[in-house]
Amino acid sequence: MIETLLDHTVLNPWVLSLTAFVPAGGALLIALLARRDRDVRWAAMAVSVLTLLLSLHLPAHYAEVAPTNSGVYAYELNVPWITSPNIHYHIGVDGISMWLVVLTTFLVPFCVLASWKSIHDRVKEFFILLLLLETAMIGVFISLDLFLFYFFWEATLIPMALIIGIFGHERRVYAAVKFFLYTMIASVFMLAAIIWLYVQSGTFDFVELQQKLASGALVLPGSASLWLFLGFFVAFAVKVPLFPLHTWLPDAHVEAPTAGSVLLAGVMLKMGTYGLVRFNLGLFPEEARRNAPWIVTLALIGIIYGALVALVQPNMKKLVAYSSVSHLGFVVLGTFSFTQAGLDGAVYQMLNHGISTGALFLLLGMLYDRRHTYEIKQYGGLATPMPVYATLFLLITLSSIGLPLMNGFVGEFLVLSGAFQAHALWGILAATGVIWSAFYMLWLYQRTFYGTITVPVNATLRDADMRERSVLVPMVVLALLMGVFPAFWMKPIDASAGMILKAHGPQVAMVQVMKDMVHK
Repeated sequence: MIETLLDHTVLNPWVLSLTAFVPAGGALLIALLARRDRDVRWAAMAVSVLTLLLSLHLPAHYAEVAPTNSGVYAYELNVPWITSPNIHYHIGVDGISMWLVVLTTFLVPFCVLASWKSIHDRVKEFFILLLLLETAMIGVFISLDLFLFYFFWEATLIPMALIIGIFGHERRVYAAVKFFLYTMIASVFMLAAIIWLYVQSGTFDFVELQQKLASGALVLPGSASLWLFLGFFVAFAVKVPLFPLHTWLPDAHVEAPTAGSVLLAGVMLKMGTYGLVRFNLGLFPEEARRNAPWIVTLALIGIIYGALVALVQPNMKKLVAYSSVSHLGFVVLGTFSFTQAGLDGAVYQMLNHGISTGALFLLLGMLYDRRHTYEIKQYGGLATPMPVYATLFLLITLSSIGLPLMNGFVGEFLVLSGAFQAHALWGILAATGVIWSAFYMLWLYQRTFYGTITVPVNATLRDADMRERSVLVPMVVLALLMGVFPAFWMKPIDASAGMILKAHGPQVAMVQVMKDMVHK
């Protein structure tokens, strides 16, 4: 019986559904059965680890079930759900969405560990919301039916808003309402575009819509394609967030608890960039190319503006929040460069940002648990009482600024390569963002860990304990592995990105380039 369950050919059709809904099932069991806070924490950890193990099945057997053409997805399941309107439970992954699913399941167990001691009240409610959020986020990345996608997209808002509004800091309600209104209102434009496409085509199925639009079986009249493109774009641009639609992000990050910040930066922002890649480029390639100049302009402004604003922040959590505006600008730039290197780098940078910035928020959360402040002026000289913590913080800082042999370098290098191929000026302007990121991150590190201890309580702060090290060390190790062996992650990404770019002209595959980099 156990051998049958472990047989990957038996598990393949159901692995995506199990990965997506095990967290929700675990949340239900916790709600019904768990009584003590200790039981809730251990149950949440068990469920999140089980979900991670299930998700690892995806890359482990991806080569065996990888699609051979753009119309097929790995681990695909397509069954009728609602007859009228015609809605299917259609799920599947390619080399892009697969890694985003794994990123989600990888971060959640660390969020559980990070919240082990910092969440004291309403512990059951917190971990139930965390697991429900995990199900919704995974659902976004695996959905191939537009109605199903929109359902999961909106489902992420409620648990995240409640996590911020109930478990956040002083201005938590304001930040939660702002986050909810911004993202929900923007999503209405996408809903209108989805409904219009259904009325014209009679289907919500993404693969079928893509085939109809590419073959000419579905012709969009007049300026309809532009308005549809913009409908999807607005929803995704707010989620990224792309300048100037970013103003909700710093408040949400500063007020959110540590786990909320990690999942917001590590996963939810990637929902926006993933949407741009999957739907804006996938459904409307001509409009994407036509509108690329002004979108790239906004991305470049975001790269430079986010870095400069981060440079002057007195609050370390707000500094990291603005750094996300800058780093996600690189992802948008690479996506709309319409080059293989640029899109490969954009997807890789999504993963890099999830690891590096997620780890930064975990580090800041640990510091907040000790001092209950994010103000940089309250620190200084922490390397003396906290040497292990300072070392791990430095390694993640180097990852974030893109030091060679760290994960950030690979993504930024590919994005800049694609940008230079598309337009030299784009690459030059974007490269300044790399310089500014070194300024604000290294200055943050210097002010926090070096110099004289001016606040007496800092001299007695305890170093990272075993629980905290078990959270941080895997993040550091993964950042190093992704920097040294990028070809492992890049091979499925490169193939799927090439399929998306087919509508934009012939591209040069990057797999061999990455292999050459590894050998050198």
